[in-house]
Amino acid sequence: MSRTYHHGDRNIRVRGIRRPTDLKRLARTLIELEYQQAQAEAEAEAEAKHQKQAKAKRPKGQNREASA
Repeated sequence: MSRTYHHGDRNIRVRGIRRPTDLKRLARTLIELEYQQAQAEAEAEAEAKHQKQAKAKRPKGQNREASA
């Protein structure tokens, strides 16, 4: 479908052609975005879990005893 503008009897100007939306491409893009978001959330959760475990493994006061 094109955008046509009529100017007078014989003067027809076409400004551009409207392309139909590529639904397959749009769907793939949305799925990819959702996948990337889920992956980023999982990585952040794993990093937080790792940081929490690393803090729990260190005994309190270990650095003070070694330096004294």
